[in-house]
Amino acid sequence: MSRIDASGRLTSQAISQVLNWQPGDRVTLTADAGVIVVRRDPHGMVTVPARCSVPIPAGLRHRCGLRPGDQVLLAALPGQDALAACTFAVVDQALRAHPLFPRREGGSS
Repeated sequence: MSRIDASGRLTSQAISQVLNWQPGDRVTLTADAGVIVVRRDPHGMVTVPARCSVPIPAGLRHRCGLRPGDQVLLAALPGQDALAACTFAVVDQALRAHPLFPRREGGSS
């Protein structure tokens, strides 16, 4: 998990330790329905800063409804050289659509 800081950045050890992204690497960001996907891309318009965080442009934050202080669930996808950041609304929808535990007979979940 990570929190969006006041400048719209995500900071996580997964960026440098799991994905091995380095300061100066370029990334491309896309967003759709509460999920931001960051991929290392030599032609990307965003550069990973010295602190190994990911600056999320304001337009993408607004599209996903993210504000400073919001927490997101991060998923590192090393095989795709990507990082996905999901809002908790998306996580909640996924859990409701695919319950982890069966409902008890005669009762609610």
